[in-house]
Amino acid sequence: MKQKVLKQASLPDALTAGLSERYDLLELARMSLADLAAIADEVTVVITNGEAVVTREFIASLPALKLIAVFGVGYDGVDVAAAHDRGVAVTHTPGVLTDDVADLAVGLLLATSRKIVAAQKFIEQDGWREGGFQWTRKVSGARLGIFGMGRIGQAIARRAQAFDMDIAWNGRRPDSSLPWRYIDDLRALAEWSDFLMVCVPGGAKTQGKVNQQILAALGPQGMLINISRGSVVDEAALIDALDRGAIAGAGLDVFADEPNVPAALQQRDNVVITPHMASATWETRREMSRLVLENVNAWFTGQPLITPVP
Repeated sequence: MKQKVLKQASLPDALTAGLSERYDLLELARMSLADLAAIADEVTVVITNGEAVVTREFIASLPALKLIAVFGVGYDGVDVAAAHDRGVAVTHTPGVLTDDVADLAVGLLLATSRKIVAAQKFIEQDGWREGGFQWTRKVSGARLGIFGMGRIGQAIARRAQAFDMDIAWNGRRPDSSLPWRYIDDLRALAEWSDFLMVCVPGGAKTQGKVNQQILAALGPQGMLINISRGSVVDEAALIDALDRGAIAGAGLDVFADEPNVPAALQQRDNVVITPHMASATWETRREMSRLVLENVNAWFTGQPLITPVP
């Protein structure tokens, strides 16, 4: 008899198929509250994604729960403290998506600074026949400030070195093993930067950290790139800064209320937006799926979890 596993949020079809082959996969989206209550004592594993919310109340509603496996590196939607209180392990899928996220971060930096999307629209709207496109900003040799120097921040820094960028960073604490300059105040980092790259995890500790004061320090020639979580940036302050010309532009893969992207961030020549797609390549999503399956299998077979949350 297959073990029951509850799918709490959307997952790639291939991962859903892999889980279904191994386990009795139950989909929360197809269940009523009564259905959930009827199987609550049998569910030991929940699978969710990096954007979903797993509350203390939901965890408490599953008395047999022992593992929450997150398809994603971010797990700020999971009440990890509540899981810990009830003896529930949490896993995620770090490492395998680092390169893709770093690649898109650099892509957003280039697309924003060189206004690549606006330039395409310029041609499509027949603007070229009336004259040349507006001048843009140079990337090579510019100052890149990185807020958060974990795996992804470091991968971005390595890529930026190929553009001869001057790199500095801010995070929870300095790290003498890293070759880049540490600036111990985020506002000072923003003031120093031509481009401010946001790479920190989401959650209460980073909520709204990039606020009006940080954007003012970045200044009218500075650009913001965010590939972490929408919650880290005060979105209203960002829109206000763009409206007033307090910053030069922004490249955003994440937003405060996904998939709802404010109209005020759309149709701007100096803003490039993508739909939270940084890790969405076939290769990386396969690896993320593999890690989820390996973590679930490890739990059911009594082996150490592959990638538990820190």
